[in-house]
Amino acid sequence: MRKRLGFAAVVALLTLLLAPAPALARSDQGPPATVPALTQWTPEPGAYVYRPGARLVADDPAERRVADTLAGDLRAAGHGSVPVVRGAARPGDIVVDVKPSRSSLGAEGYELHAGTSLSVTGATETGAFYGTRTLLQLLAQGDRIPAGRTVDVPRYKERGVGVCACYIHVSLPWLENLVREMAYNKLNQLLVELKVRSDAHPEANTWGYYTKDEIRQLVALGDKYHVEIIPEINSPGHIDPWIENRPDLQLTDSDGNKQPSRLDITQQAAFDYYTSLMDEYAQVFTAKSWHMGADEYMLGSDFAKYPQMLRYAQENYGPGATPQDAFVDFVNRVHDYAASKGVKLRIWNDGLTGANTVPVKAGTTVEHWLNVAVKPSQLIAQGYSVMNASYSLYLIRGGFHSDTESLYDQSWDPRSFEGEQLASSRGVTGAKISLWPDNGRGETENEVAVRLWPALRHVAQATWGDPHPDATYAEFVARGAAVGHAPGWRDLTRVPVADGTYTFGRSFTASVQRTADGYVTLRSAAGCLAISGGKLTLNVPLQPGVEATWDTCDTSGTLQRWELEPVAGGYRLVNAITQMALTVTDDGRIVQYPADQRTPAVWHLS
Repeated sequence: MRKRLGFAAVVALLTLLLAPAPALARSDQGPPATVPALTQWTPEPGAYVYRPGARLVADDPAERRVADTLAGDLRAAGHGSVPVVRGAARPGDIVVDVKPSRSSLGAEGYELHAGTSLSVTGATETGAFYGTRTLLQLLAQGDRIPAGRTVDVPRYKERGVGVCACYIHVSLPWLENLVREMAYNKLNQLLVELKVRSDAHPEANTWGYYTKDEIRQLVALGDKYHVEIIPEINSPGHIDPWIENRPDLQLTDSDGNKQPSRLDITQQAAFDYYTSLMDEYAQVFTAKSWHMGADEYMLGSDFAKYPQMLRYAQENYGPGATPQDAFVDFVNRVHDYAASKGVKLRIWNDGLTGANTVPVKAGTTVEHWLNVAVKPSQLIAQGYSVMNASYSLYLIRGGFHSDTESLYDQSWDPRSFEGEQLASSRGVTGAKISLWPDNGRGETENEVAVRLWPALRHVAQATWGDPHPDATYAEFVARGAAVGHAPGWRDLTRVPVADGTYTFGRSFTASVQRTADGYVTLRSAAGCLAISGGKLTLNVPLQPGVEATWDTCDTSGTLQRWELEPVAGGYRLVNAITQMALTVTDDGRIVQYPADQRTPAVWHLS
């Protein structure tokens, strides 16, 4: 978790997000508008026109998988039902080709040709899939696509977003929206630092976890849309969500004080505990990468307070070893365990200070976010793959927000690291934006989304192609507005009832008012319904069983905002920040609980 700086209002940006997407002016001679922008376009006379009767032509299994996904997206985007057929194409058809012989297209590139019919061709299934994303963006602007040909190949192989749902819970519909948007903009990697409800370690199941079925649902969507969803359990620092109830595994200082956020890496039991969690995650995640975090382990402290670290390092690596070697030893043991399962390790860079004598194992990808003594160029020279996860790309709830306009104007690209600008992209895998919930009540999910979409499109552009395709940032924003949101994207700001006064079953009567970010407040003579009691984590009352109260109304109070979730027979009330639903106890109290712990109350509104 990165503790960072100030906060800006987002109501104006929310208005832009929800406004109808304007068409971006284009010439039939120039590349049609897409995100990322097309860097090669050869115009031809005429146009492809999408009309009723169009078919999707796909023969082999890989082609048919792409075509089936495209057919569902065309339907979701309002383009009707399109059959998937085999055989020869006829005018008006869309052809999906997977041709391994087209090796120049690489693993993700494609060729799109629009004429009397339209074809997308990739050397792989993924390449053909990305061609269909371009097609969907073009159809979002009208049924007529100018005739022409493009070959579109990404510059970087890793194009991503990171989401820390590591303490607070981010709703599954929000994450599903993110996966669809990422694929639509040709981003391919989603890092999720989150807790999966554990069967092996029930003592660790503090909120906000996800059930295994929820994660399976998210991973299946990622697989369908070619977004690799990489799990992270941060260790050996920031591991308090897992060991706050395991003092036996907590690092102890020389005064006998336990450190709930730090794992005692000198214990074999700590390593065994961590790898047992990896095994449990392998039941639901299919990614071939594992992120262990490895950041900020000694943040605000000193190895001298933990003499067991130096003792462990010297016992294992000789008298010249340093306490930092004990840290690297833990990273390397996790690396080897992951490798034994066919999985590659990823870590943050800030723990690599140069104070170690033992190197991190080859094959580890280092995600660089902080300017420390060991620079990206040194890591690359040492043989590591380096991803740019720059602090300048951060979006922090209630804190720092990436200045996307400034980055665009600078022609930022993945060679621009914190503390170093590289001349070459050699060794750089790509870049990602990162979402952190340091002040968990600082913004709602819907407010985060407003900030996210422009930043997402920018990193998609900067990792796929030319980082500055338009003369001005305003033109780039218009490009994003023209292509709109992905098919299947859900407007999570839509409130299912009109403003007014309602009786909620036999429990209470309140005035329901929509908030600017798409939730509701519930106002009565006693105040506004809120969750404000219990233990705070990241400034959020995440304790199940906390009673809802009627607090003094505060328009800026995010804990007074609620989702009205339609269900059979009425509505559930879910707090916008805690993401727990309200239920009614036997003695009539209204309390919050995760839905898998207590059945949420269903309120009939009258």
